Amino acid sequence: MVTVALIQVDLTTSDAARPRPLQPVEALIRDAAADGAEFIVLPELWRTGPFELESTVGAAEPITGPTAVAMSDLAAELGVWLHAGSILESDGAPAAARLFNTSLLFDPAGELIATYRKRHLFGFDSGEAALLDAGDDVVVVDTPLGPTGLATCYDLRFPEHFRTLLDVGAESIVLTSGWPDVRIGHWRTLTRARAIENQVNLLACNATGLSGTVPLGGSSAVIDPWGAVTAEAGPGATTLLTQVDPTAPARTRAEFPVLRDRR
Repeated sequence: MVTVALIQVDLTTSDAARPRPLQPVEALIRDAAADGAEFIVLPELWRTGPFELESTVGAAEPITGPTAVAMSDLAAELGVWLHAGSILESDGAPAAARLFNTSLLFDPAGELIATYRKRHLFGFDSGEAALLDAGDDVVVVDTPLGPTGLATCYDLRFPEHFRTLLDVGAESIVLTSGWPDVRIGHWRTLTRARAIENQVNLLACNATGLSGTVPLGGSSAVIDPWGAVTAEAGPGATTLLTQVDPTAPARTRAEFPVLRDRR
């Protein structure tokens, strides 16, 4: 069993033009590690806010920027796997930079072992769909959870993304998110569906509070390959601590071999 922690950060801020400070989230990570968490997950764009991009694009940073450095150092200090949620990534000089919503995964040595640029951008010609570039790569990496795929928020509405993760070997999937409260019913339905149809462990970490004027829905959850919700958070700021069985996907697929009947 692997002890996991999903940190449901409250993104409410009085100054949306500046990135949220690192220190409060670093303290939450330390608390989770002290409680025994071996694999810790943060929500999407927790420094800049998923619905504040028009005012926070100036806070974009490179992969080697201050957020990544701080998260790397903390993972190494605590000896934990740390999915640092996602950052607003700039890939070059300001005049020519492209911007991405990029997830970062660090191992217990503090090495950045995976990055994932969000493939499906939300906003319907506004917000991140207008301001950011979509990623191209599907990412699966070995972790204590088994081969682990990465996904971000709006990706959840595209089952083909999760099917592609399955096809390249995923047995667990980590989803980082800033999902709004108004559609939290969809979140609960779709997270269970993605776990059931792909027979994976799904770790879905959502934010809470306000991003700009948009209330976020919380309800972070861990779901097993049968679709059982083994742990679920409420709407407020909290850390969801539970255990995940990395052998469950293989066992479930052997007991109920539905995936072999795909056509």
